[in-house]
Amino acid sequence: MHVRVAIIGTGFSGIGAAVRLLDEGIDDFVMIERDSGLGGTWRVNRYPGCACDIPSRLYSFSFAQNPSWSQGYSEAPEILAYLERVADERGLRRHMRFDEQLERAGWDAQGQRWQLETSRGALSADILIAATGPLSEPSEPRLPGIGTFTGHAFHSARWDTEHDLRDRRVAVIGTGASAIQFVPEIQPLVRSLSLFQRTPAWIVPRYNRRYGRRERELFRAVPTLMSLVRGTMYGVRELQFLSFRHRALAAAMQRMSERHLEAQVSDPTLRAALTPGYTFGCKRILVSNEFYPAVSRPNVRVVTSGIREVRGHEIVALDGSAHEIDTIIFATGFKATDPPLARVVHGRHGDSLHEAWSPNMRAHASTTVHGFPNLFVIPGPNSGLGHTSLIYMIESQIAHAIGVIRMMRDRGIAAVEPTAAAQERYVRRIDREMPRTVWAFGGCSSWYQDATGHNSTLWPDFSFRFRQAVATVRPDDYAAVSPDRSGR
Repeated sequence: MHVRVAIIGTGFSGIGAAVRLLDEGIDDFVMIERDSGLGGTWRVNRYPGCACDIPSRLYSFSFAQNPSWSQGYSEAPEILAYLERVADERGLRRHMRFDEQLERAGWDAQGQRWQLETSRGALSADILIAATGPLSEPSEPRLPGIGTFTGHAFHSARWDTEHDLRDRRVAVIGTGASAIQFVPEIQPLVRSLSLFQRTPAWIVPRYNRRYGRRERELFRAVPTLMSLVRGTMYGVRELQFLSFRHRALAAAMQRMSERHLEAQVSDPTLRAALTPGYTFGCKRILVSNEFYPAVSRPNVRVVTSGIREVRGHEIVALDGSAHEIDTIIFATGFKATDPPLARVVHGRHGDSLHEAWSPNMRAHASTTVHGFPNLFVIPGPNSGLGHTSLIYMIESQIAHAIGVIRMMRDRGIAAVEPTAAAQERYVRRIDREMPRTVWAFGGCSSWYQDATGHNSTLWPDFSFRFRQAVATVRPDDYAAVSPDRSGR
């Protein structure tokens, strides 16, 4: 089987790319999804309380704004239903192949196409769009003695819905974005909860409200008003980036977070344990009204000394304290800087994307990679954000990819890749800007950084400047790849 385009993933990136392909008149594509249904992150993450920490009106496609959001910050089932509706309205299901894992993708220099091997067979494609996202593969720590654990363990991104937590002695490892959502949900159910915190997070209030029927009807009747509200929210969010660039503004935001902590946690010892020692914004800013009250309850213990070992039915902390448990929940994030897909995609030199990205991920326009013809990575390196919606960045990348595809069509070129010089210029721009941000001067390490300490995930500027940077496809930035450039 041969197709014009193969898309890996059916989350926001995959669905957005598929819609734009159809708008471009390209109907010959498949969407390969390892899960049993579409939705990506919003299907896989089923933990209690799972929700988006970006306002719903921003966390949606610009071409499919949703007047029917039920509240300011939507929960996972509603976001998944939105994606399913977009897919159905645009007729995308006929392109989707579920329960299919990409096992290898290699560039065929002579055929000038991608040869794909999946769990269901082989196919080829002229163009490959890797739309698996950075938060798709859970990361679990290798705890000493975990093999001796006599209870049940799972990652929050692979929540075991069959495991009843009522009256359980639970250990939660990690206090990131997932933990602050599910901890308040499970705290009333469990007998005890030991929360192992490596580094506390700055948490700000979650200003959420339900949308009434009349408000939803108004947005449905007047789409222009909905766009105006969305644009206003975008502008306000965009201004928040200034706190990532200017220390005084970061300090002001930090004081707001400190007041939130003081208002919700009365115990000075616990409050001290929950107070970060780095500048606001250096790590991901979390949004919650429920987390602090939950961890203040009598059945919760926050452990800050680290883990020495797992021993049968106990976790022993570095301070010597032993915590009896029968359930471990890993809330330890994802392999954002080491995506598994990069290990199975091989370019024209035969090396994998993982090898090409060693020691740092890099791409031109955060989307295309030198040595990997006709490959588009969405979201790509340095396209993440700390202040507004990733969907804005995804749509910007998709527009760049469509521009490249259009250029190939107009010029009769079968295969292109960014030049090494164009990719280097783009990366240098990012590297010049990054030291000016809180992610460089904030005094922390985070999942934003790879093993070398390099920030390979975030865009160090306003999001509108990202769109400006990738909007134009310059023909000189791309080189045609002919069959004799196999690199072998």
